[in-house]
Amino acid sequence: MTDFNFSSLSPETIIDGLESAGFQVDSGLLALNSYENRVYQFHDEERRKFVCKFYRPGRWQLQQIQEEHDFSFQLDEQELPIVAPLKRDGISIFHHNGFHFAVFPCRGGRIFEVDNLEQLEWMGRFVGRIHAVSSQQDFKHRPTVSIQESLLDARQVLQDCQMLPLGLQTPFYTILDQVIELASARYAPNRQIRLHGDCHAGNILWTDDGPHFVDLDDCKTGPAIQDLWMMLSGDRQQQMLQMDTLLMGYEEFFSFDSSELSLIESLRTMRVVHYMAWLARRWQDPAFPRNFPWFNTEKYWEQQILALKEQVATLQEPPLSLMP
Repeated sequence: MTDFNFSSLSPETIIDGLESAGFQVDSGLLALNSYENRVYQFHDEERRKFVCKFYRPGRWQLQQIQEEHDFSFQLDEQELPIVAPLKRDGISIFHHNGFHFAVFPCRGGRIFEVDNLEQLEWMGRFVGRIHAVSSQQDFKHRPTVSIQESLLDARQVLQDCQMLPLGLQTPFYTILDQVIELASARYAPNRQIRLHGDCHAGNILWTDDGPHFVDLDDCKTGPAIQDLWMMLSGDRQQQMLQMDTLLMGYEEFFSFDSSELSLIESLRTMRVVHYMAWLARRWQDPAFPRNFPWFNTEKYWEQQILALKEQVATLQEPPLSLMP
């Protein structure tokens, strides 16, 4: 399975690209933690810090990137703490040597504490405000959360990559097909809106002024619960308390359909299976074997079989409910 691996993206190419877009680089490039794209921090001649993101070629069409940017601008105009890309002469997507890239002001912060109820309520308000804006119009080009892409297409990728040890193929695909069947049967969203799409703790930065997202690279259409469930942790009782706390803040700004709680385990299944396929799809990029050395080992696939068995059991339990 072949994939673009950024081999032609040298420091010289990055600097030349930035300068062609009107950004002067007055420091070395500091690579930041990103695998799907390539992201670097730099200073300009006035010692202001910026972050540039070079998009993985072939992943998004140009109109999909523009729609991500336009969504950021719309949220920023409503004074939501989204770090929107910078414009030069009204343009936010720049091009150089076959790459599309964007530049953002650098905004730091600490990691969101998923077990902090005060922060959870704040995050509920934040996401509720986002959804109040995002629900006002639809995406035309961004993807939709779907069984087809996240489960069926992902299964095909795993089968095509031929990475599974021969002796584990039958047990793996047997349990994978069970979990796909159960997750598919339970996934029937009523309302779908524009979403952040990948709202887990690692994508939320916290300052004394509250939370912010640094970009919307995975924004998509889907049920509102997709932007809430990944902030849950712990056992069922803890998750019920956390969901109640999130919704306490969320519903100050946007109504929540409680029937969407039944979608959580299907969405979790999609994330688990899609992640396996993502690693397989990107394995020819040298950054992936280097940063995910445990992938493509017999132990990894054995662990996935156990995880999928646990997910089958969870999918057969009653869905999460709100606290009485």
